[in-house]
Amino acid sequence: MSLPSILDRKIPPPIKDAVDLRLELKPYTKYILDNGVEVYAIDAGAEEVLQLEMVFFAGDWYEGQNGIAAATNFLLKNGSSKRTAYEINEHFDYFGSYLNRNCYNETSNIILHCLTKHLHELLPVMRELITDATFPQHELDIYKQNMKQRLEVNLKKCEVVANRQIDEYLYGHDHPYGKYSTLETYDALDRDAIMSFYERYYGRGRCVIFVAGILPSDIHHQLNQHFGQLPLNKEALPEIQYPVIPSTQKKNRIINDPEGLQGAVRIARPFPNRHHPDYKQAMVLNTLLGGFFGSRLMDNIREDKGYTYGIYSYLQNHIGDSAWVISTEAGRDVCEDTIKEVYHEMKRLREEEIPEDEMMMVKNYLMGTILGDLDGPFQIIGRWKNIILNGLDEQYFYETLTTIRDISPEALNALAQKYLREEDFYELVVV
Repeated sequence: MSLPSILDRKIPPPIKDAVDLRLELKPYTKYILDNGVEVYAIDAGAEEVLQLEMVFFAGDWYEGQNGIAAATNFLLKNGSSKRTAYEINEHFDYFGSYLNRNCYNETSNIILHCLTKHLHELLPVMRELITDATFPQHELDIYKQNMKQRLEVNLKKCEVVANRQIDEYLYGHDHPYGKYSTLETYDALDRDAIMSFYERYYGRGRCVIFVAGILPSDIHHQLNQHFGQLPLNKEALPEIQYPVIPSTQKKNRIINDPEGLQGAVRIARPFPNRHHPDYKQAMVLNTLLGGFFGSRLMDNIREDKGYTYGIYSYLQNHIGDSAWVISTEAGRDVCEDTIKEVYHEMKRLREEEIPEDEMMMVKNYLMGTILGDLDGPFQIIGRWKNIILNGLDEQYFYETLTTIRDISPEALNALAQKYLREEDFYELVVV
């Protein structure tokens, strides 16, 4: 009998570039509840846990009054006709689960993490939140007080002011992507307006469900029992269009804290959303420019110049109009120099050939990031949710992989010449 070969630990194992990996997006199972609510499910994982997310088209886009969508979403779990806010939280805590809710531009969600075996104990209370929330006046008063106090604190921070202002410059103050809350916003919140929004966009709204993990064998029956008989998805969403009205002034400087030592820098330009043919290539170019720790902006402005602890660029994650943004906080005395160096790196990308080793590093980083996004059922359903809510399909995922693998330095140079021009960007410095 031959002995097994002994591993020679002096010889390193072969290294395989991430760009050479053949990645696949695990397909979902789709159910349709009796009321037409779509359920996208990934049954996978190693532990008996699951994540259930109910997505409602109840974001800022649909509110008639600033702040109503966020207040409604936050107060969903703060009381029903059967339970107080304390009792609702105690119920989810008792079963070792975690329930959260979030409000975004177009959508909002209620998201549950729990042990699979306890799902049947938790779904009735989730149903209660979207059918029987009462929005007690004292809970609304506490919410208004807390949000006003938080806002007063945050407005002293240059980065908060910069984030609010750059979106207003890009989209206009009345656009859902550009508006922001004020103290008057919270003062004007009214329980009747919240109840009206709740009844329309949660009680009779459009809903999509995403569930992943080790799923019970009767998951479809459980979801249909608790949510399939509700009057969801019966009314068409109102077709609301908001004109984008960008600022006419491209360079803005704001003094927010005369004694502050640090300033917030934002440089941004309008950019198409995921449906544009340039978007996938722009993701690669953005990574090269400032999308990860090894980017050119980080290498120049952090590592070489020492102006900042970190600087990043990103494409905004909007369903509609979008933007390309560079964001950093730097020393007050070097904010202007930081902007000069950002434009210098854009110029290099327009005019200089990109080295092959740098191209390979960026491609491997992007492929590794996608590989991480496919590590586990929660990450996989998150990838599917992004695709589905943006009106795309799985072909978009595989086209993205092909773009990362095949894009050339010449294509990125041409893209930089098209989109990374200094005159197209808004500049904002808040100190």
